[in-house]
Amino acid sequence: MEFAPLSDKEESIGKAVVKAAYAVHSALGPSLLENVYEVCFCHELGKRGLAFQRQVKVPIIYDGLKFDEGLRLDVLIEDSVICELKAAERYNPVFLAQILTQLKLTGKRLGYLINFNVPLIKNGIKRVIR
Repeated sequence: MEFAPLSDKEESIGKAVVKAAYAVHSALGPSLLENVYEVCFCHELGKRGLAFQRQVKVPIIYDGLKFDEGLRLDVLIEDSVICELKAAERYNPVFLAQILTQLKLTGKRLGYLINFNVPLIKNGIKRVIR
């Protein structure tokens, strides 16, 4: 299956996401709670001039009905890129399923799964394209 390339805007946001994650992890290291990383990560995005929303509710539309029991995005950046933040000791395959579901239900193409609870942040960042 072949996908169209990401837009320049998506690529630019993606680079900023990685830089923001590195900045937060460099300052705080691993072993904190997820909400601490989320607040600081969003602060870094704001410093980079990016608009973001935290804890965005996404309803499920099925069979012509809207179900508010949908899902919640940790961070939506510039209404284009989804970031799912974790502070987990171990990687769980359900994390990938979570970001893939979010991308599919929102129609977005680029997402990042970022686990801050790692010694090296490069090992905690997974870029996901749909």
